[in-house]
Amino acid sequence: MICLGRNVATDETVAVEFGETIGSVRVDENAAMDSVCLAPGFVDIQVNGFGGVDFNDPRVSIEDVGRALDAMFASGVTRCLPTVITGPPDAMVACLRNLRRAQVELVHGGAIVGFHIEGPHIGAEDGPRGAHPVAWVRPPDIEEFRRWQDAANGGVRLVTLSPHWPGAVGYVSELVKSGVVVSIGHTAATAEQIVAAVDAGATLSTHLGNAALRNPAKFPNCLWDQLAEDRLHASFIVDGLHLDPAFLRVALRAKSIERTILVTDAAAPAGAEVGPYKLGELDVDLTADDRVLLRGTQRLAGSALRMNRAIANLMRIGGVSLRDAVQTATVNPARLIGLAGRTRGLFESERGDVVVFRDTPELAMEAVYLDGVRVA
Repeated sequence: MICLGRNVATDETVAVEFGETIGSVRVDENAAMDSVCLAPGFVDIQVNGFGGVDFNDPRVSIEDVGRALDAMFASGVTRCLPTVITGPPDAMVACLRNLRRAQVELVHGGAIVGFHIEGPHIGAEDGPRGAHPVAWVRPPDIEEFRRWQDAANGGVRLVTLSPHWPGAVGYVSELVKSGVVVSIGHTAATAEQIVAAVDAGATLSTHLGNAALRNPAKFPNCLWDQLAEDRLHASFIVDGLHLDPAFLRVALRAKSIERTILVTDAAAPAGAEVGPYKLGELDVDLTADDRVLLRGTQRLAGSALRMNRAIANLMRIGGVSLRDAVQTATVNPARLIGLAGRTRGLFESERGDVVVFRDTPELAMEAVYLDGVRVA
């Protein structure tokens, strides 16, 4: 396969020849393609569901998981971490086992490169807990983590927790030693607790600016503490709903493009029709203005965001370039989780994950390839 267009990372007009891996990327000034752009496939490390399919329902069929992946491919995402949120212990294990089956059995199951566990070791109070069910919030338990890994065949790659729990430091250290990325999120932890978690190996803040105290102290507060910690990357949900524009711009300056990661935090309603849905045991509704709300409230519960729109929003709201916005959805998350073959961009011997799109206000996708096979 050969794709022609503008490499967004270099602004050069190139011809990319690829199959399962990229064979060559050569400058070709005769291949000018107007606004056609080329980039590595997008990587989403936090996605709870898509296309009407809830990854937090262990009864979801393998075929439905495949349908969700197909819908994600259309937004440019070629690799993802399906995310299991706070829930009953047995249900979380069952979800992981089901998603692992999809990873193995689906034709394009390789798009699932692991799993993200968001909770249940989070803050129980309103605000930090977000929409997670309070009944299932519980302290870190290394034996529970091992049950997750057993169900996922060792595929859990990212765990989000609050470091306020007694024993959190030892838990973080054990997970990091096993090769798992640990993220701080859904927390009202103190500065000392955040530093201790980072010292133990935590390297990310999950959807920073969300799932926090509604009226934090001027200082100290855990948002400033995480923004100021240069050892932490930060992920952001840039849908125009989850974050105040001024906060996003300040956060981008604090973290820099190199430590910024775009996530969708998409739930089942993403890419689906307005109406009622489930997120695990939670009832949610997709509204006409693309908000995913906990039923009967105005509380956001995940998003309906597509990654191509997240990139466009980051440019529009955050004031960053196309090159930088694409970096936050490609090589940055790949480097964070150690995703082999995806850490350098459009280079020889990298995976044949390529997206072709138009540089339009919403990044109109034209073609998406996974391991050299067109999937959208």
